[in-house]
Amino acid sequence: MENAVRDWRGRSYLPGPVPADRTRMFWLAWGAMAAISPLQYGYAALLAKEATGLTLLAVWIACQAAGALPALHLVRRGRLGVRTSLAAGAALSFAGLAAATLPLSAPGAFVGYALLGGLGAGLVYGVCGEVVSAWYPERPAARVGLITGAFGYGAVPLLVWAGIAPAATSTAFLVAAVVALAVIGTAARHLRLPPALWWPEDVDPRSHALDAARLRTTPEAARQFGPAQALRTRTLPALALILTCAGAVSVFDVIVVAGTGSWGALAVLVALNGASRSVAMRCSELFGRRRVLAAVLTALAIGQVLLATALATSLATGPAGAGAAAAGGPLLWLGAVAAGLGGGAFYPLLASLVREFFGVERAGEIHAVVYSAKALAGAGAAALALIALGTPVTALAVAAALAALPALAIPRLRIPGLPATIPL
Repeated sequence: MENAVRDWRGRSYLPGPVPADRTRMFWLAWGAMAAISPLQYGYAALLAKEATGLTLLAVWIACQAAGALPALHLVRRGRLGVRTSLAAGAALSFAGLAAATLPLSAPGAFVGYALLGGLGAGLVYGVCGEVVSAWYPERPAARVGLITGAFGYGAVPLLVWAGIAPAATSTAFLVAAVVALAVIGTAARHLRLPPALWWPEDVDPRSHALDAARLRTTPEAARQFGPAQALRTRTLPALALILTCAGAVSVFDVIVVAGTGSWGALAVLVALNGASRSVAMRCSELFGRRRVLAAVLTALAIGQVLLATALATSLATGPAGAGAAAAGGPLLWLGAVAAGLGGGAFYPLLASLVREFFGVERAGEIHAVVYSAKALAGAGAAALALIALGTPVTALAVAAALAALPALAIPRLRIPGLPATIPL
């Protein structure tokens, strides 16, 4: 690496020209993430209305979360190509969306949607995030936040379609399956990883590493951690616990708001779940990751309180109040807005904190370990939804606590490897 450049921390860079199709690769990854969104948010809103549907959703989330880690491990080591991974993700996502049209009790629904669809979405989610972060090393968190946002609001067209014509829900999922096959398949043809240690030559890596304003709000890791080293710290389990709690509440909110029958409030919730991710990343560059993450989880907790108040009011006033809730009463809409703002933004914030705490060299694999905690979040969401079938207000109160407790603990997070005497 005779052309390598080193910064003040000893990290190596290989500056090179920016490929003409870098922007196109970003948008293809964005489209692929949007295409798999109906597998989670569309299914949660339209089909997870009973115990069988909740079980399938929980298994899907577990497979999606678990599928990202081995895929990243193999792709980073060159044992599995980006094209092969995304081609498999396209086929499996198609199978999952097509299987969503089957009866919930059919074996094909479990195998096709929960298992194959979950693994396919995990492949697409993990590989697209890795490709985009590698091609934008100067601002990986912001760019990954944009494409994960598509994973949030990509289901909105399907939800609007199903809200307008409920009888055409199966057709909507079939159309989403064809779109996913085409979009992810196209991404598989064009997405690729840059050379190792690549850095855009129009940005001086040494000046970037010394940017005092950036380091004040987004400090760098004390050293580069490997996955095994990160697991031995207290910080990684704390991040996984935060994702488990917030992830459970995020999916649960989609089920609860869908149950009110207010498709407008549901569309707002899902749209903000995605759009808030890029906004939160921009705010975190100005005010710091941990402060913004605490604010995001606080908004999520407030959303639970507002939704609980809306449902309690509708239950107390009888059928007339229930009709108002279904039409989208003010508290329901406010709750959907707050829950939407907090229900997705924590994902890219946690990913950026992984880079901030453990370094960039193995950040993808370490984040995949944290993200695998989403499997527990799926089970938590299903448990909350089962409670909500009988006592929705109680379930929302529990959800508020699950969001609020991590928010209170976030200020105590510190960069591993720094002396404990350095102030937070």
